[in-house]
Amino acid sequence: MAETQTEPGGDHRAPRARRALPAAAVRRRAVGLLAAAVSVVTTLVVAILAVHIVFTAFEANTANDLVRWFGDRATDLCWQFKDVFQPKNPKLEVAVNYGLAAVVYLVIGRIAVGLVRRLG
Repeated sequence: MAETQTEPGGDHRAPRARRALPAAAVRRRAVGLLAAAVSVVTTLVVAILAVHIVFTAFEANTANDLVRWFGDRATDLCWQFKDVFQPKNPKLEVAVNYGLAAVVYLVIGRIAVGLVRRLG
C-alpha cells in the first residue's frame, strides 16, 4: 500500500511517485524547444545567405529594397568569410564565400542542437 500513497484530500488515482514526472517532462520539453529554436535560427541564417547568393548569381536589381535587405543581412552574417577566396568572377566570389559561411553555420548549428539535446 505504501507504493500508491496519495496526498491527503488528493486524487486517489495518482500515486505520489508520479509527482516528479511533470518536472522531467517540463525539462524535456524545454530542451526540445531550445534545440528547435537553435535549428530555426540556423536555418534562417543559411536561407538568408542562400537567397543572397541566388540574387547575385541572377543579377537581381540592387535598387530593389528586398534585394538590398537580403544583401545587407548576408554581408552582416558572413563575418570573415567575405573574402576567403578571391576569384576574378564576382558572382563566383559571392557564391563560394557566402556558401562557405552557410556551410559553417549549418555545421555549427547542428553541433549546437546535438549538444543541447545531449546536455538537456
